[in-house]
Amino acid sequence: MPYVQLGHSELQVSRIALGLGFRGQSSAADATRLIEHAIDHGINFIDCANKYRLRTGAPDEHGSSEEILGRVLKSRRDQLVITTKVGAEVGLGLDGGGCSRDNIMQQVDRSLRRLDTDYIDLYLLHVFDPLTPLEETLRAQDDLVSSGKVRYFGCCNYQAWQVCKALWLAERLETQPPVCVQNNYSLLNRHLEQEMFPLQRDQQLGLMAYSPLAVGLLSGQYAVDKPPPAGSLWDERRTEFASLMQSDAATVLESARAVAAERGVTLPQLAINWVLAHREVSVAISGSDTAEQLDDNLGALGWSLSADEMERLNQHFVELTIW
Repeated sequence: MPYVQLGHSELQVSRIALGLGFRGQSSAADATRLIEHAIDHGINFIDCANKYRLRTGAPDEHGSSEEILGRVLKSRRDQLVITTKVGAEVGLGLDGGGCSRDNIMQQVDRSLRRLDTDYIDLYLLHVFDPLTPLEETLRAQDDLVSSGKVRYFGCCNYQAWQVCKALWLAERLETQPPVCVQNNYSLLNRHLEQEMFPLQRDQQLGLMAYSPLAVGLLSGQYAVDKPPPAGSLWDERRTEFASLMQSDAATVLESARAVAAERGVTLPQLAINWVLAHREVSVAISGSDTAEQLDDNLGALGWSLSADEMERLNQHFVELTIW
């Protein structure tokens, strides 16, 4: 497992992180085993959020992913770099939510209790909050760093101008700046290349790329000329899937499938390797729900795409907005 320094922080993290969004996981015991399996295979970076939960159908389980991670941390804390997030738990502007100081201070203590730890390595603003002055948010994050509850903070789902504004304000206010961004990036969503990548290079920000498999479209389950498999995520989104398969996304999907077959790797391995081939990307987040899926994703490491393969994969610039 290769490791990398995350931005200008002192965090040394594995190039693949395990994400605990658990789109298809409903068993706490299985989720615990998955985290332990990831650690045993060299992953030291676990990405969580206060609103992540198991998919059991119960309405009151927000935070269950933090609780599961907290059980693992009891014996593994010194081995791990963990994130959690704030700002999207109740919706912007509702019930004191968003990235207001009150909400941040309330939510960080709840997260620390669920995680059963006294500090968070990387605390991420889950969304940009247009209703709270950014100065208020930055001062709150700075106080968390000063208190020792948080080591570093970063931004999720920010546009490049929003990150730039946060960096400028942090310098003006003499507060801690964000050390990384976490955004959607894959063969089927390349919008970061236009403005975020140049900003990252200039400001030495780390990047955590989530959804490198484009919400499963690059998982190998889906084909352009076939309907989504019954019971799959995209089976519930057939209309959207049909529309996507009539766009450049279909061409990229088929090109990626062909390149993977020629090289003798799986489509997920190719897709993650392509993401990590970009020097701006520090870490790709694997949203695996099973050990088998994670092991397959880890096969993205230890080899490099050729210049010809990269050219074939880069022929079409796609910017899908999919969640």
